[in-house]
Amino acid sequence: MTTRTRKARKGAAVSPESLFQSYRPLSGAVDEVFTPDAKPRPGFHNVVRLLDQLGLDEFRARQRLADNAFLRGGITFSVYSNRRGVEKIFPFDLIPRVVSARDWERVEKGLIQRVTALNHFLRDIYGEQRILTDKVIPREIVLASTGYQKKVRGIVPRHGVYAHIAGIDLIRDDEGNFVVLEDNIRTPSGVSYVLENRQVMKRVFPKIFARSNVRSVRDYPRHLRSALDEVPPAGRDKPQVVVLTPGPYNSAYFEHSFLARSMGCQLVQGSDLFVHKDTVYVKTTSGPSRVDVIYRRVDDEFLDPKAFRKDSVLGVPGIFRAYARGNVTLANAIGNGIADDKGTYPFVPDMVRYYLSEEPILGQVETLVCVRPDDRQRVLDNLDKLVVKAVDESGGYGMLMGPKSTKAERDEFARLIRAKPRKYIAQPLVELSTCPTWSGRSVQPRRVDLRPYVVTGKSSWVLPGGLTRVALVAGSYVVNSSQGGGSKDTWVLEGSR
Repeated sequence: MTTRTRKARKGAAVSPESLFQSYRPLSGAVDEVFTPDAKPRPGFHNVVRLLDQLGLDEFRARQRLADNAFLRGGITFSVYSNRRGVEKIFPFDLIPRVVSARDWERVEKGLIQRVTALNHFLRDIYGEQRILTDKVIPREIVLASTGYQKKVRGIVPRHGVYAHIAGIDLIRDDEGNFVVLEDNIRTPSGVSYVLENRQVMKRVFPKIFARSNVRSVRDYPRHLRSALDEVPPAGRDKPQVVVLTPGPYNSAYFEHSFLARSMGCQLVQGSDLFVHKDTVYVKTTSGPSRVDVIYRRVDDEFLDPKAFRKDSVLGVPGIFRAYARGNVTLANAIGNGIADDKGTYPFVPDMVRYYLSEEPILGQVETLVCVRPDDRQRVLDNLDKLVVKAVDESGGYGMLMGPKSTKAERDEFARLIRAKPRKYIAQPLVELSTCPTWSGRSVQPRRVDLRPYVVTGKSSWVLPGGLTRVALVAGSYVVNSSQGGGSKDTWVLEGSR
């Protein structure tokens, strides 16, 4: 019988086993909560103390409650293997990712600056193309992109807004500063998990949350609806807004239905809409009703079988013509893929300087563009040291992790790069920052990234926080849910400097 057990039987108080007692930061990585000697960083003491007071046993119990809440709530995503779609609960870690008010102030300003520059770029690239004429970006980088839609050249969306919703992926550099890893301004996903994560946290940790002075995320649907209401076709002061989904078999269908419900909009599929005289209508029990703004979660190529893929059954025949005539607003705009092409990414700081006459607030990762002969040779000579990415892939696919690769894998990528250099970029292996994460038995450091969301109508607004994705597998750099990653609630502290 242990001393602790004897004391417990005599009725003595027993302190719960500390949650962070055995936690040790990962060597060589920036830990966002603890210093290298396992001391809480300034500003984070209160959150660490409140979580620590729970103890391991109570934390385990509350993690089970959270998992059950996700299961009962149907908070899922789909993973496709061969031809079967498997519905999975999105793994959620109860230890929040905490961001100071000082850090967030810089992130917020930097994101608005970046999205503003990207909107300028899209208007220019589908208009005069001054940035190409002035040789700020190589012409072949833009015009050879699979995301460039030459059919929309000359079409200017309402108020010049192309990226109404942007998800900008961030990581921390070696000095702990947030830098941009990737831009997502076609159909960025994940925000529903941000809102659901917060609801679960508030139910499972009500006292801790109340005492931690965290900024709210609940206004996202209101800001999104307001932004969409600001960009209808001319003369439509009380627009009808709908959310267009590919359907229940899409991996993000939970999010589509969640956002439609939260904004008070209809959730529609392509078969629910039709075009008459270059105007879009939704079928209702009382007859056709005009649609003014479509928050679409259908990719460009499937949006209109008359304009793009003829075999698409997900889109609406004639919707492109209605869009070109200015009779309907599409959010996000057609053709945004050129701005979040990984081959375009290295030039975004140049866009900021060119269009805004400002220095970029947020840095980004050094990137080699394989279409350039000198860059290509450097990549081929250093495949064992670099991360190679296909410019038109996502979710961690089409990637070579050089330092962890085999010779056969490197040889195959060398062949692919030589055959299609425009398709690949390369970056040094960035050591992602880590956060304390529940491993199932104890708290361990795991690598994380962050996807904040920027909503733009007549002006831009940034959701305080965003989707923190976490690599749940020890040693992994891959945070994508489709490859075993999970998520955390992101707590932006209010007024903590």
